Amino acid sequence: MFSDSRDDILTAGGIPLLGITPAIFKHRHTIHDYFASFCDQFDKMTGTGVGIGIPRAILTTDPRNVDHILRLKFENYIKGPIVDDAAGDLLGHGIFNADGEVWRYQRKTASHIFNIKNFRDNFTTVSLRNLKSMSTDVIDVAAQTKLPLDLHSAIHKYTLDSFLEFSFGISLEDMTDEDKAKFTTSFDACQRNVIQRILNPAYRVTESLEGWLMPWKTSMKQHLDIVDKFSFGVVEQRRLELANGGEYTDLLSRFMGTKNHKDQPLCDKELRDVVLNFVGAGRDTTAQSICWTLYELFLNPGVKYKLLAEIKETITDEMETDAAEMYEAVKRMKYANAVFREALRLHPPVPFNAKVALQDDVWPDGTQIKKNDYIVLTLFGQGRSQDLWGEDAKEFKPERWFTKEGTLRSESPSKWNIFNAGPRTCIGQVLATTVALVTISSLLRRYDFKLAPDQEITYQVAMTLPMKNGMKVYVKQRK
Repeated sequence: MFSDSRDDILTAGGIPLLGITPAIFKHRHTIHDYFASFCDQFDKMTGTGVGIGIPRAILTTDPRNVDHILRLKFENYIKGPIVDDAAGDLLGHGIFNADGEVWRYQRKTASHIFNIKNFRDNFTTVSLRNLKSMSTDVIDVAAQTKLPLDLHSAIHKYTLDSFLEFSFGISLEDMTDEDKAKFTTSFDACQRNVIQRILNPAYRVTESLEGWLMPWKTSMKQHLDIVDKFSFGVVEQRRLELANGGEYTDLLSRFMGTKNHKDQPLCDKELRDVVLNFVGAGRDTTAQSICWTLYELFLNPGVKYKLLAEIKETITDEMETDAAEMYEAVKRMKYANAVFREALRLHPPVPFNAKVALQDDVWPDGTQIKKNDYIVLTLFGQGRSQDLWGEDAKEFKPERWFTKEGTLRSESPSKWNIFNAGPRTCIGQVLATTVALVTISSLLRRYDFKLAPDQEITYQVAMTLPMKNGMKVYVKQRK
């Protein structure tokens, strides 16, 4: 209940005995802004806070510390029991929630499918096919009816279709819209609940009370049952198909042919965890990266027109049916890559990273870390830090990503920490970037979007950074 004083670390103010718990509760729906302002209080980009029911958290945006935690002393900082307790029901022991040997064997197996040839030939082909379906079935209809379209929802459905095929080998024809909607609704509810569990030390009590006070509301257990029914059903079906001589190259089938850290074939629960982790990370982070990039382009027409000029110079109709050509084309588009990096700086699809220290340590900035300290790397705050990005840190300026010579600037992953760093660097970085740039380029090339008036576009507090109220737009087809 009580924590030792840490006079060696700058401490955020709080209420006596309660600490920062009331502030966390007050800002629970805007927690990323709170963490960003929390860090702004400190001169050296590191500070701490503690509250009743909440373990001491040490927040840092200092790139030296980030590199130390994620790369140099990687083995000393793990996900830990708080994250595991909050996310365990949904993510189990999948790659993004696991530590140690369980994490290592999953990353090694996945690395065989996350390679350049698959990115160029297979994944881009799937994205282009599903992008065409979204354009024909959703966006063209919105253009014809002149009714507002929730582009955030449409893009999430598109990336779900793509990542279900990457991960499960499921094509659009294999699932009804109702099945996908049920799975998506429940999966999203579970993801939002993870962060609320982390912020709410009494979540077991409040979740139980919700069941009593609001029996009409779908409970977390019911949502998890829907997710599990879908996942285990896919695993069972694939086992039967493989037993009958079927050949598949998707992520699920590859893991079925491997062994876990105990040198045993993976059971159905392990397979469920593996695939849900990849679907969640791939679908959500990619969709949200696309949506926030488009949002910034809608707000900054000068940037949009400059990007559109590059698109027109680079992308042809023929490329939209040639995955290899499209893959190479978006790699060459310097301004598109700068726009994308700048959007992710301001809107990181994974806005924070939580760790626990296994042993005492000293960070490069001199901060003394004790065993079991809870560490928070706030990527949202880091991307908006004037100490790191200058006085215009909160402005959308793709030009900051160019050198004086006009080449694309590379930033250290400890400063631009979008795809993690060190041994846990995201193996899907090339895939996510390619899918996003292909999607953004194709959409802007074919359509002119305008934000609908009278809407609030802000983030939903979750494990990732979805738009809370979606993003309504009006659509016109370009001539």
